[in-house]
Amino acid sequence: MIALIQRVTEASVRVDGDVVGAIGPGLLALVAVEPGDDEARIEKMASRLLAYRVFGDEAGRMNRSLADIGGGLLLVSQFTLAADTRSGLRPSFTSAADPEAGRRGFDRLVALCRERHPRVETGRFGAHMMVSLVNDGPVTFRLQS
Repeated sequence: MIALIQRVTEASVRVDGDVVGAIGPGLLALVAVEPGDDEARIEKMASRLLAYRVFGDEAGRMNRSLADIGGGLLLVSQFTLAADTRSGLRPSFTSAADPEAGRRGFDRLVALCRERHPRVETGRFGAHMMVSLVNDGPVTFRLQS
């Protein structure tokens, strides 16, 4: 499982012109499910998303997590993160989970995060989404479990 996380002051997702998910300060996580992503990997990603320290403390150091600040988490499925781009001029998606496994893995990640954190929003799996964000920093990290 791959998550590209961005510290944001705000982020939202629109589908067909309607906002389907929005947060204020927090994390936007673009998430790709890979073949073999089992419960342990999904669990690890959920834990890392909520505990990864990317928010400033009193000294301005990245020592606070999403859970520490009570920020929002916007989870957006994005299978293209799992693309193989090592050669050629067109990405290969053989390293991404098939759509049904991707949906199951993403839905499980959402459920785990919602069990542990009060402010979790999502995009819409499989939809053409318009994602808007204000990256704070900019701060962006690639997490993999």
